[in-house]
Amino acid sequence: MPEFVSAGERPPADHSQYDIEIIAEINHAPRLSDAEIVRQADAYRHSGADVIDLGCIPGERWLWAGDTARLLVREGHRVSIDSFERCEVEAAVSGGAELVLSVNSTNIAWAAALDAELVAIPDDPRALDGLQATIDALRDRNARFRIDPILEPIGFGFAASLARYYEARRRWPELEMMMGIGNVTELTEVDTAGMNVLLAAICQELGVKSVLTTEVINWASSAVREFDVARRLVRHSLEQNVLPKHVDSRLVMLRDPKVVERGPDELAALAAELTDPNFRIFVEAGEIHLMNRDGHWRGRDAYELFDRAIADSPGLDASHAFYLGYELSKAVTALTLGKQYVQDEALRWGMLTVPEVSAHDRRKAEAHAAAPARGRKR
Repeated sequence: MPEFVSAGERPPADHSQYDIEIIAEINHAPRLSDAEIVRQADAYRHSGADVIDLGCIPGERWLWAGDTARLLVREGHRVSIDSFERCEVEAAVSGGAELVLSVNSTNIAWAAALDAELVAIPDDPRALDGLQATIDALRDRNARFRIDPILEPIGFGFAASLARYYEARRRWPELEMMMGIGNVTELTEVDTAGMNVLLAAICQELGVKSVLTTEVINWASSAVREFDVARRLVRHSLEQNVLPKHVDSRLVMLRDPKVVERGPDELAALAAELTDPNFRIFVEAGEIHLMNRDGHWRGRDAYELFDRAIADSPGLDASHAFYLGYELSKAVTALTLGKQYVQDEALRWGMLTVPEVSAHDRRKAEAHAAAPARGRKR
């Protein structure tokens, strides 16, 4: 009741606002077919990406960079090109690419003349001093650019690189900034949702208005969607001066925001009142509870519970045995991870939840579809 009342007093969070742009990289784009590139670009856009980055391959010359950029622009995508190869970059820009990753002293002589925005990076990522010369040269040429001090992977100067972003914002408060977060999400073997929230918070607080990310490794396969949710969450948190808590639970995927239990007395009372053979399943206090009119079985081993229930419940047919096994499997998952289990409903996986039709509703719909039409005019 207190949670319900307090929730009613809070205005609903506005999840529509964000100001961090997502640039999603198609890795090794030169080795992909046009159809695969369009498929990945469309999937990234559906996940929340604002710009599609064509990731090139150092040492390999991509002769169709311009054609591919032109194709994506025709499909309604904004495009960037990630390459230091002049012919690739110039072709992509002529094809409609609006952003070039990246520029430093090695390519500024020709890159500054491009009709596109540039991402200026240090010659040596460990030092910002060299970045000033690139910034000065780009300003002298009236080039459009943003800066990226380069986020390093954990174990290779991660904390120091974060400090460089802070220092870059202090030195150049007027410049747009980008952060390549894939160096952390792709190169750290852990679920990426939490990392994306923290990285989004750092970007929001420092005014980093664009990030480069990708979804190459399997544990980062929903990274774009995660950051899309994260950028909205941290924007709301900073603007409203509230904690990013009890605002949006879509990134709580492994466990649930809260688990509600009935308690042992209520379960015992329910088991005593049952008069039909249908099974009820609950996950409470570290155990699975299985009950019907024939008994109340409890434990952590689904196979053991199933065997005991079958022995005590004569006449269980194959379809009900399958149903029981399916629901017990979900219950074991909930028990293992500390999730809320509700019989006949999908386990909650935050933004990755797949809605589930209950067995009862499925059979009811099938029966209705199979029944002959009545009262139909001919």
